[in-house]
Amino acid sequence: MKSRAAIAWEAGAPLVIEEIDVASPQSGEVMIRMSATSVCQWDALSLMGKQQTRFPCVLGHEGAGVVVELGPNVTSLRLGDHVIPLFMPECGTCIACMSHKTNLCQALETTQPLSILQDGTSRFSLRGEPIYQHLGLGTFSEYLVVPEIALARINPKAPLSKVCLFGCTLTTGMGAVKTAQVPPGATVAVFGIGGIGLSVIQGARQAQASRIIAIDTNVNKFPLAEDFGATDCLNPHDYTDPIASIIMNRTHGGVDYAFECTGSLHMMATALACTQRGWGMAVNVGIANPDDRIAVSPALFDSGRSWHGTVFGGIRGHTQLPEYVEQYLQGAIKIDPFITHLLRLEDINLAFDLLHSGESIRSVIRFN
Repeated sequence: MKSRAAIAWEAGAPLVIEEIDVASPQSGEVMIRMSATSVCQWDALSLMGKQQTRFPCVLGHEGAGVVVELGPNVTSLRLGDHVIPLFMPECGTCIACMSHKTNLCQALETTQPLSILQDGTSRFSLRGEPIYQHLGLGTFSEYLVVPEIALARINPKAPLSKVCLFGCTLTTGMGAVKTAQVPPGATVAVFGIGGIGLSVIQGARQAQASRIIAIDTNVNKFPLAEDFGATDCLNPHDYTDPIASIIMNRTHGGVDYAFECTGSLHMMATALACTQRGWGMAVNVGIANPDDRIAVSPALFDSGRSWHGTVFGGIRGHTQLPEYVEQYLQGAIKIDPFITHLLRLEDINLAFDLLHSGESIRSVIRFN
């Protein structure tokens, strides 16, 4: 199968649109015709070489499409099904899936970081040479082949150009609130109000938090944060004191929950510091360089605070993601305000520029 795709040839270089070859799906695999994909901060970090990335590769992990070909032994999907690719699969049989304590499925944990599929190869190639599939996906391609366990079947009534954001943004942010078990009446701080942060705010409002404090240096995002449910918006540059102190003073000692959504090491430590002594919880949602290290005082933990991490919001893709799509169709979840730009695949480098400049929340690339 021939496919238009945006290829990252090396770290830091612009993506190049090429026509690649996509091999047929093997046992347990499915070919998808992508309808839409989005550019996420994780893609940007990968392109900059700040995440584990093999070049040349097709980036992209946030998208939606339609099943067009089935490999042997595929049992849960049919031709024409509408699906969302999953960078966090759900096999249902590994020790993690069977535990029901985590969404960290082990089935692809050795191959996804290498940007290959389970047989050790990629289904993408160009002029006979392999092109890697970032995170085992590569949604910046019009067609792609992925394992059946890395797909969530969704309601065909959902517009694919919008629900593609459930491939990362919405699910990660709203799921993080659910994972933290934020109760009604809780106070919440959200550091970074990009797509993930706004999703956390939306989730916190859905959880009936009494106060939701949004923290960002881009004041242009404040009206949108308030629309999603933020009760306060703070710009750290407006204060001489550390922002953790400002938050603690305004919340009688700290918030119950703080969500860090920027990937900044300093903000991760700040999020922990601004939580309430005795029970405060900080949740790391943002993606940081895996080689970085965080320095915090042990006294923050001695005083009863806790730190929690989450990937994909703790959501299990096969069994839980489709319900989020249903909530969107019922009007309980908002997506439209996230999509600030609709672009063609040929404009994908512009999508990265808009992300870096802070002008976009999410740019959606439509293939059709």
